Amino acid sequence: MRAYVLDRPGSGIDGLVLQDSPEPRPGPSEVLIRVEARSLNLRDLRILKGLYPIPAKKGVVALCDGSGVVVECGDQVTRVAVGARVAPTYFPRWVDGRFSMSVTAEQFGCTRDGTLAPLLVALENEIVRLPDHLSFEEAATLPCAALTAWSALFGPRPVLPGESVLTIGTGGVALFALQFAKMCGAKVFSLTSSSAKAKALERLGADHVVNHVETPEWEREVRLQNSGRGVDHVIETGSAETLPRSIACTAEEGILSYVAAVEAATIDLRVLANAIVMRRVYVGSRTKFEAMCRAIEVGKTRPVLDRVFAFSDAQEAYAYFEKRRHFGKVVIGGS
Repeated sequence: MRAYVLDRPGSGIDGLVLQDSPEPRPGPSEVLIRVEARSLNLRDLRILKGLYPIPAKKGVVALCDGSGVVVECGDQVTRVAVGARVAPTYFPRWVDGRFSMSVTAEQFGCTRDGTLAPLLVALENEIVRLPDHLSFEEAATLPCAALTAWSALFGPRPVLPGESVLTIGTGGVALFALQFAKMCGAKVFSLTSSSAKAKALERLGADHVVNHVETPEWEREVRLQNSGRGVDHVIETGSAETLPRSIACTAEEGILSYVAAVEAATIDLRVLANAIVMRRVYVGSRTKFEAMCRAIEVGKTRPVLDRVFAFSDAQEAYAYFEKRRHFGKVVIGGS
């Protein structure tokens, strides 16, 4: 089969090479998945550039996100059958329970072959059934961005109807957070950089959109629009520059959840005078993934797709994604 592998990890997009690779075969507790679509995340760019905390294995098939159909099962498999529509989990070792750094040691598209190939082998406990109403392109966006947003909003203190949520930007995590927050009746404030994106956010259900280019001190505007009390749940997907302002607009005893891709920042301790909770989110477990899929199915939620590239144009998809101008998820279709 033809697969995209990391021939020179750390060398950028030029290190992503399409080559002939042996077709994987499932073991007794494994399934063989025909991959129908896959999506890009910031971690995939960081892996290509050698900036990811876990070093990529030379020659590994790229990407962690994907969706497909089970085409063969090992003789000990009981969780799924041939024909099931499934996706792999981000951290194969994390089935349930609290996060542990030990689960990060094994990842699709980094330490073991990922989804940028026609076929993928996974243990039966490393996959999740997909909502029936989603296309494969939509479903391919769930394992990383969607689950990160879900874990941020439904962690130790889940968002409640009537509470407020702040999202930053128009990437996958931010848009999923907006959709999930509206699903449960929360009021959503969204931060963006253009009027066109602001209108698109409003169409998705954002109650208040702030243009951070026109309003540099956007934390003041967010507080003003929320009766001065700040936001109950802040989903920090911005950068070291946005983090201090995100802290400043968090309500008393509000929760600020930031994803692992956000770089470290030097924080003026004066902004921590307010009593808030800060937590870092590392995607989520298989159990959380399954709960999220149930909610998506009940709510008939559909992921926001920016553009779908052909399998043969995978490098072009990476280059497009790297420009960070997309609204929603960038997807690579079937081979």
